[in-house]
Amino acid sequence: MARMHSGAKGKSGSKRPMKQVSAWAPYKDNEVEKLVVKYNKAGKTKSEIGMILRDSYGIQSVHALTGKRVADILQESGLTKKLPDDILALIKRLIAIKTHMGENKQDMTAIRGLTLTTSKIRRLTKYYKAKGTLAQEWQLDMNKLKIYLE
Repeated sequence: MARMHSGAKGKSGSKRPMKQVSAWAPYKDNEVEKLVVKYNKAGKTKSEIGMILRDSYGIQSVHALTGKRVADILQESGLTKKLPDDILALIKRLIAIKTHMGENKQDMTAIRGLTLTTSKIRRLTKYYKAKGTLAQEWQLDMNKLKIYLE
């Protein structure tokens, strides 16, 4: 598949884990749910929680073990955020680009990065509004970006 904003082509780098629970899996479903809640309270995102559980605990798939996704476990615990993780990551990048542009006014590449990042946020916003995750009246305010990260 081709990259979105460049002419490069490539393949996805990772393979999905097995759908079945291994017989040697040392953790039960309620223990995994406690780990997910613990790492969310420590400030980890959903994808970081999945990587930690895979790499440190040997849990191949939270969904295969518990029957629920990490997002579902967090929603049951009442720990979901107002904005999805991918939009928050793009807002962090947008803040970094804007501070860089304030220090380096002659950097034209940063202007392109700003344009690409705002367009990604716009596309994701459109998707999440259609899905019902975001409110229909939500709009990104470029002057108050740091409020979204609190």
